[in-house]
Amino acid sequence: MSVNELNVSQPEQWGIFPSAERPFLIAGPCSAESEQQVFETAKALKDNGIGVFRAGIWKPRTRPNCFEGVGSEGLAWLRRVQRELGMKTATEVANVKHVYEALKAGVDLLWIGARTTANPFAVQELADALKGTDIPVLVKNPVNPDVDLWLGAVERLQMAGLTKIGIIHRGFSVYQKSRYRNAPQWQLPIEVRRRHKELPIICDPSHIAGNREYLQEISQQALDLGFDGLMMESHICPEIALSDAQQQITPAALKKLVDKLVVRAFDSTDVSYNENIDELRNRIDQLDDELLNVLAQRMRVAVEIGRYKKQNNITILQTGRWEKILEKVFLAGGQKGLEKELLEKVFSAIHEASINKQTEVMNG
Repeated sequence: MSVNELNVSQPEQWGIFPSAERPFLIAGPCSAESEQQVFETAKALKDNGIGVFRAGIWKPRTRPNCFEGVGSEGLAWLRRVQRELGMKTATEVANVKHVYEALKAGVDLLWIGARTTANPFAVQELADALKGTDIPVLVKNPVNPDVDLWLGAVERLQMAGLTKIGIIHRGFSVYQKSRYRNAPQWQLPIEVRRRHKELPIICDPSHIAGNREYLQEISQQALDLGFDGLMMESHICPEIALSDAQQQITPAALKKLVDKLVVRAFDSTDVSYNENIDELRNRIDQLDDELLNVLAQRMRVAVEIGRYKKQNNITILQTGRWEKILEKVFLAGGQKGLEKELLEKVFSAIHEASINKQTEVMNG
C-alpha cells in the first residue's frame, strides 16, 4: 500500500477535541510524576481551555538510572482526570504491553515516540496489537530525517485497520550545535504534506525547542505552515519537573502563548487577493521556466567539460575550482540579498549533478 492510498479521517472526526476549530491542542506534563501533580496540572489546563491532557506514563530514557516514568500506576491518575474533569487523555506507547494497559485503562489517544518510529519491527508489533481498535494514534517523526520511514509507520497502522491516524513533527536529532534541541527541518513535514494532503500534522514545539524561550516562535511557524494542531508540554511547577524541565511551561503561560498565536486561513474568497496572488504565481512560474532553461544549459556544458577531461586524461573532481565557484557565488549572492545557506544548498546540488554527468561521460 502506498502512502497515496491512505484513508485517514480528520481530527474533528475523532471525537476527542472540544471543537472543530484549529489548532487542535494537546497539553500536559512530559511525565506523570504523582497523582497530585497530574490532577493539578490537568485542572489548570482545563480552566485555561485545554480539553486533551497528555502525560508520559512510560518514559524511554537514553541512560539507565534516570526517571523512566511511574509506569502503569499513572494510568489510574489519567482515569481520574477523565472522570472528574471530563478531559480526554493521551499517552505514549512503545511496546505491546503499553498498548494493552493503555487500552484497558481507557486512554483516549496514543502516540508513538520518535525512537519507536525508527524501528519498523516495533511499529509493526504496535500495529498488530492495535488491530481491531478505533483509537486515534499519532506517529512522531523518527529521530533521523527519513520521510519514508515516518510514512512507513503510518502505513503499518493503516494496514492494521486504523483510520484515526496523524503525525507529530518533533524535530530531528543533529550533531551540529543549534539553539534548538532538535532541528525543525520544516522541509520534511512539508514533503509529507505534499505527498498526502489529508494526513493531519501536529507540531510538538516542546521537543523541537528544548527550551520554553522558543516555544512561541516555533508554534507560530507551525501554524503559518498550515499544521493542524500543537502538542505542548505543560507542568504545574516546571522548575521541579523530573524530566525535561526546561521545555515545560505552566498552564497559565501556555494560555498566554496560545492567545498570541495567529491562526491563518488556508485560502481566501476575496477576489482582489486571488487576482494578485495569481499574478505573483505566474511571475514565479515564468522565473522557474528560466531557471530550468539555465540549468539545462549548464548541464550541457558540464557534459562538454567531461568529454574534454576524458580526452586529456584529467580527473573529474577539481577541488580548487569548486572552492572558487563557491567563493564567487557567496560574494555575488550576498550582494543580491541571498542567504549563504540557500546558495550552498542550491549550488552543491548543481555541482553534484555536474559531477554525475561527467562521470557518465567518463564511463561511457
